[in-house]
Amino acid sequence: MVASFFKITYGDCAYWDRAYWDWGPPVKGTWVKRAVVAAVFGVAVVASAPAAAASAGLAARPATAAGERVVLVGIPGLMWSDVTPADTPNLWRLAGDSALGSLSVRAVRKDTCPYDAWLTVSAGVRSAVGGACGMAPTPKADGEGAVVPEFSWLWEVREQREAGTLGQALHAAGRTTMAVGPGAALALADREGRVDAYAPSPAEVTQWSRGDVVAVEIPDLVAPYVSGDRLSDVPERLSADARRAAARAADAKLGSFLPRLGSATVLVAGLSDHGSVPHLRTAMLHGPGSGLGGGLGSGPARTLGARSTHRDDMIILPDLTATILARTGVAAPPAVVGVPVETHATGGNLDERVAALRTADVAGQTIRDTTGVFFTTLAVLQVVFYVTAFLLLRRRDGLPAVRAAAVALASIPVSTYLVNLTPWARAAQPAVTLFASIAAIAAALTLAALAGPWRRSVLGPLTVIAAVTAAVLLGDLLTGTPLQLNSLMGYTGVVGARYYGLGNIPFALLATAVLLVTTAAADRLVRAGRKAVAVALVAALGAFAMLLDGWPGVGSDFGGVIAFVPGIAVTALIVAGRRVSIVKLGAFCAAGGVLVMAIAYLDYLRPPASQTHLGRFVGQVADGTFLPVISRKLGAMLSTLLSPNLMPVVIAAFAFLVFALLRPGAASAGVLPIAFERAPMLRAGLLGALVSGLVGMLVNDSGAAVLSMALALAVPLVLSAGIRALQHGEQVPAAGSPGLPPSPAAA
Repeated sequence: MVASFFKITYGDCAYWDRAYWDWGPPVKGTWVKRAVVAAVFGVAVVASAPAAAASAGLAARPATAAGERVVLVGIPGLMWSDVTPADTPNLWRLAGDSALGSLSVRAVRKDTCPYDAWLTVSAGVRSAVGGACGMAPTPKADGEGAVVPEFSWLWEVREQREAGTLGQALHAAGRTTMAVGPGAALALADREGRVDAYAPSPAEVTQWSRGDVVAVEIPDLVAPYVSGDRLSDVPERLSADARRAAARAADAKLGSFLPRLGSATVLVAGLSDHGSVPHLRTAMLHGPGSGLGGGLGSGPARTLGARSTHRDDMIILPDLTATILARTGVAAPPAVVGVPVETHATGGNLDERVAALRTADVAGQTIRDTTGVFFTTLAVLQVVFYVTAFLLLRRRDGLPAVRAAAVALASIPVSTYLVNLTPWARAAQPAVTLFASIAAIAAALTLAALAGPWRRSVLGPLTVIAAVTAAVLLGDLLTGTPLQLNSLMGYTGVVGARYYGLGNIPFALLATAVLLVTTAAADRLVRAGRKAVAVALVAALGAFAMLLDGWPGVGSDFGGVIAFVPGIAVTALIVAGRRVSIVKLGAFCAAGGVLVMAIAYLDYLRPPASQTHLGRFVGQVADGTFLPVISRKLGAMLSTLLSPNLMPVVIAAFAFLVFALLRPGAASAGVLPIAFERAPMLRAGLLGALVSGLVGMLVNDSGAAVLSMALALAVPLVLSAGIRALQHGEQVPAAGSPGLPPSPAAA
């Protein structure tokens, strides 16, 4: 169920697919075209200056020295939980003098075998050999070097057209390559499958200085998990003692040659998964200039990150390719989508740093394992709530309880982000602590919404929950999205579908929350006779949130902009008292598409290494390779329509909403009409949120996840406002009047 949920939520990971990440040739255009683009969207750029500054800050990186000698040590399957002073003393000592980070090894499959991992390093883009997947093929000796057999088969049959990119670039620049082990040979092979020097194992290497770039494979940790040519299909095949023994063997091999590497830059990477369950793997960088006993610049404690993830402590496999090229002074070919890794000063001793990296894997694993359960539970709660509310509201019974339950349900989404302010992943039982903490935060928010000084207002609790949701997500965007990472309604590096920016579910929540908050404020302004100010407020706040959502390096959300624009426009039109037609709605959707392509084009004008996936998509459009991406996203969106976790929420919420509007007396004792009469602008916010949710469902590969979360937040909050108006007895039709059931007393 968990695996199917992630496929439904994030599609087939087309976001990271090879075609999606290929870079096309520069768009042919004159300075006039660029001037027009700059003029049309100059206001948007100025308005989003804070976001641009954040993006620019993330793009900055220190220059690396050219012509370094680089050694990549691949230990497939290595996790930070394997690295201890007792079992792996060589790795532990190296870690003490290295920049440390997590490696997300996601290639194309949900789990990455050694063959796919080494092939990804070779190609510089996520790759998969297809079919059986285990260890890399054994190369054939050719003088001092070796040749990977039938290397052309990879691009001729398996369509891995970028295989050999790293080795070819190194050879074209006059650099020599040395591989130790079959996987290392695959990584450094040029387009003919050749490496300059080769040895089957570290023990057979007599001279470690034979290559400008050296790759070493230490397979001890992953070999027990490979049967024939297939990676194990169970999470963990070895006992704890057997795994520690494998880690000790790998560490001993590393220790046998580590002192002989001199002043080379050393990259140690966990490279691949070891079973059916993906994990974050070990990543280390030891810099040149001080041997293996020196520091890495400004201090001994540093983290290892990259702009590909926008994380200071996480990198992806293609970053290894880019780093090797950058460190050796070789320009990266356009096919390479990774970026050179960066180091960042940090605090804490080695034990604390390693513990934090282990916790990151625990957090990712917990989220991956519990997401399906969470969304199933949420769907059940939503359906039970609507059925119960329908029965109780018809009798006008239990109104306070229904209102409290509505506010509590609406508090759950933002609680899944706020919980990351607590150390739940360090608990003995992280899953239990996670759910208990979410429940406690949701209860606190519900209490604050229902017991604060705003409790007497019809829109008070609605405004509180919507404002908290919007503020948390906007604040998260402006601070690098620490709350969405490893959250139940966000994403995780273990799955590798997204590492930064605004995910599809957070987009639905942000758009809904912003539109509800702005219309709550607009309602007061309209009542005060300031309709023009109300319209301007909706447009301004909506546009600000939308630009943060779509700005490269901040939200980096392509489909969200397309969906947000019509939601804002519909809301503003209704607040202004204007009619919304199908033609206008289509025009708003088109405007959203034009705006996001303009933002993407501005991103495309930046240097390739600074571009996000928005700019790269423009390259896809330019070279005509974008259709497969659109096709895969459409297929992923359609598959969500059968989701057992998402569609019940959509069906139940829509059924209740439609019935409550068409038959207000029978469905909800007239609660929704009363809410709209008491707060007329609330209808604008609800309809705008529904428009964004519907359009978002159609243009995002998450599909039904977008609409279901928009409904899950908006409908309970609007219902709670109506119940408050009913409790006040304001503008309530008399019991027994058409459309309303008789009161209990009359009965």
